[in-house]
Amino acid sequence: QVQLVDSGGGLVQPGGSLRLSCAASGISLDNTNIAWFRQAPGRKREGISCIGNEREKGYHDTSAKGRFTISKDNTKTTVYLQMNNLKEEDTAVYYCAAGGRFHYCSTYGFLAGGFDLDHWGNGTLVTVSS
Repeated sequence: QVQLVDSGGGLVQPGGSLRLSCAASGISLDNTNIAWFRQAPGRKREGISCIGNEREKGYHDTSAKGRFTISKDNTKTTVYLQMNNLKEEDTAVYYCAAGGRFHYCSTYGFLAGGFDLDHWGNGTLVTVSS
């Protein structure tokens, strides 16, 4: 049984940093795409970052590029989203998700909102506020 557990959210001031974790079980991260999404109140879910099954490179949407980094740990059981220089507009519930076709990340498939992904974490709330 595949299980994804999101954690690491919290309250942070603008300009601060947080590291989100997505712990995976029942699935091999060596051949699975993992993407991070977020949803703010009243807004649709949006794709933020993705690390693919074809290589270890991370891909990010425009709002995250230069501020967020996605990576896998050495045991390949956890994916991290390091978020720096956080802004109030980053406030949302963040979810990780697994699945998707080959080249899902490198073709920015995650920007479509993740409706084609199979497995989802429980979500972790990030609040950026002074």
